[in-house]
Amino acid sequence: MLKTRVIPTLLHRDFGLVKGVSFDSRRAVGSPMQAIKVYELRGVDELVFLDVTATHQGRQPDYALVDDLADDCFMPLTVGGGVRTSEHIGRLLAVGADKVAIGTAAIEAPQVVDDGARRFGSQCVVAVLDVARKPDGTPSAWVRSGTVDTGRDPAAVAHELVDRGAGELLVQSIDRDGTMSGYDLELLHAVSGTVSVPVIASGGAGTYEHMGQAITEGGASAVAAASVFHFTQLTPEGAKDHLRSLGIPVRR
Repeated sequence: MLKTRVIPTLLHRDFGLVKGVSFDSRRAVGSPMQAIKVYELRGVDELVFLDVTATHQGRQPDYALVDDLADDCFMPLTVGGGVRTSEHIGRLLAVGADKVAIGTAAIEAPQVVDDGARRFGSQCVVAVLDVARKPDGTPSAWVRSGTVDTGRDPAAVAHELVDRGAGELLVQSIDRDGTMSGYDLELLHAVSGTVSVPVIASGGAGTYEHMGQAITEGGASAVAAASVFHFTQLTPEGAKDHLRSLGIPVRR
């Protein structure tokens, strides 16, 4: 059985790390290098680093920054933001990323998922699904940092991306992001029941109980969180202790 991972998420916006609510990330929370060093000392399983302005600004990933961060990051590092081609994937892997997260391009130009999986292996390709619910409660996949609604069913999109070669899915609830009100369990259950690859739950973690629910009720294989680790006393190790108490296998 795969062991459940607890994954802090770092959101980078021009000047440094940020966090907000519902993808409105404006509150500065420090430097990425400082955060990586802290999480390194805490022995976290993995880190996700997302450049939240790269796609909006129409630029490629900041390879020099990733190179600097990777030099001090001795845990698996997933990097996303501005990735549109397999060449971008290759350059990120070359400067130290272990996996590459692809969001907008995975939906708007999904050939990048095929190309990335073929050239570098599915284990390197993480497809990102940003999801918001319509007024009637229907979930829909969004792109461009949650500013454009594709109108597509997230579970159907997930199935297509896995068929194209994505080795993992990062499912982010826009509505729950930064609220610490709990993951969207219905969304997670719908997506995880459609695919055979690991699903990372993101958006809404506020307690250790929420993380347990994402696994036991949502069917996720890993839990990602940001606000709960930035703004509360909860820690990744505390989260793993709670998951162990539920009988969920975690990494030590």
